Amino acid sequence: MGKQIILYDTTLRDGTQGEEVNLSAEDKLKIAHKLDDFGVQYVEGGWPGSNPKDARFFEMARKGAFKTAKITAFGSTRRPRTRPEDDVNIRALLETEAETLTVFGKSWDLHASEILGVSLDENLAMIEDTLRYLKKRDRRVIYDAEHFFDGYKRNPPYALRTIKGAINGGADTIVLCDTNGGSMPEEIRRIMQEVMPQISIPVGIHTHNDCGLALANTIVAVEQGAVMVQGTINGYGERCGNTDLVSAIGNLQVKMGYSCIPHENLRKLTELSYYVSEVANIPPSGERPFVGKSAFAHKGGVHVSAILKNPAAYEHIEPEFVGNRRRVLVSDLSGKSNIEYKAKEMGIRVGGNGYDSEKIVSEIKRMEDQGYQFDAAEGSLELLIKKVTGQFEEPFRLEALWVTMEKNGSGPSTSHATVKISVADDHEITAAEGDGPVNALDNALRKALNKFFPQIQGMGLVDFKVRVIDGSDGTAARVRVRIESRDASETWSTIGVSENVIEASWQALVDSIQYKLSKVLKGKR
Repeated sequence: MGKQIILYDTTLRDGTQGEEVNLSAEDKLKIAHKLDDFGVQYVEGGWPGSNPKDARFFEMARKGAFKTAKITAFGSTRRPRTRPEDDVNIRALLETEAETLTVFGKSWDLHASEILGVSLDENLAMIEDTLRYLKKRDRRVIYDAEHFFDGYKRNPPYALRTIKGAINGGADTIVLCDTNGGSMPEEIRRIMQEVMPQISIPVGIHTHNDCGLALANTIVAVEQGAVMVQGTINGYGERCGNTDLVSAIGNLQVKMGYSCIPHENLRKLTELSYYVSEVANIPPSGERPFVGKSAFAHKGGVHVSAILKNPAAYEHIEPEFVGNRRRVLVSDLSGKSNIEYKAKEMGIRVGGNGYDSEKIVSEIKRMEDQGYQFDAAEGSLELLIKKVTGQFEEPFRLEALWVTMEKNGSGPSTSHATVKISVADDHEITAAEGDGPVNALDNALRKALNKFFPQIQGMGLVDFKVRVIDGSDGTAARVRVRIESRDASETWSTIGVSENVIEASWQALVDSIQYKLSKVLKGKR
């Protein structure tokens, strides 16, 4: 492997400043252990002087064992005209008992004079005094030079004086920060070329994504000699976020030959990304490089035909290398290659002469013209392929359904649904209530089917989305309903389309249950 890059994760502090990110102390501890298992060298736990939750995290972290990661506490330099030993925030840093402390200070003269309201000399003293005080207490100290690049652009000599003040105070590592995320890669390159010869200790980089360039700026900084990369998993962070460590690892280690984590742990990269998304309760982005579900998804027929011959034709790496997998999507852009790939993946036989594949492609294009979207509903797609090829036996049929809604005054509304179904020569009529018409339909259908198929008791709906396909017809517009269902072993999506939202919902509900039954009843008939 190539040159070692030190990873410094700030998901638990900078990441939680993102608008939709909120982690409990327990959540933070789970993520910290996951990062430790993955091989991250530094995990910033939070700012103990700012809130009780972060102080509690450090209390719990002290009781846990970490194999690789050094749990790091974050804080600011001493307050103006205050001795470090009298500063409550610095006292809170020491009380964490963390062996490594990260302190940020002002490198931009604008911040010193206009934001803090101190003289430039006092700002320098705040940096040097704080670091010297912490070093005397046997702590490893990382100095985050906040707004360094903006400060250097405005006043280069003073920005460098702040760095030299941190070194004089005993800093072990200097991290140059593009805190506003407004620097261009060429600016990062030029400034680092000028300042690196003047910094005698290891240098790190911390960038934000306000111009969509956080990752590019990080890579440029590493090329100019930065040995520490600060960032967050999935790029969470304030405003537009921080450097995404997942993408940074993918580019630096997989593409550029640097060493960030143990090589065998690269296969855990996708799992790590999804784990943090799950704990943070933020849906994972399908388009995320390396680890997103769309990162190795192929939709165009020409693309699929090519990857069947050689995946390298449309994939820059093997998806399994980072723990991801190849996906072939089916839509109106598909050709026979897509269908044959998906059918094989689903374990469905299609005719060897290509006739079945042509029929399936034709039917998909016809239905997608009406508003269906099969690349987002693989459960419905599997049923469609089985129906077109004559490999589907309908487990039940709808005879009739009735849906009503009742509302009295300003009170809550209630919905009622009645369904009549037939299974072979048997019939069942069942009614149920629900919070809304779709919920009532779902309850009634399940109630009716439980008599015949108790296997559906283990499945449930986890998501329900309605989208107007073309709004030009107002309330009479056609809608697409997508339902996501789950059981103990898998998650699947189904779809329905109609001018009537209840009808579209019914289609998606029926497909969802029929998909489940097609699995559990396979080979029993």
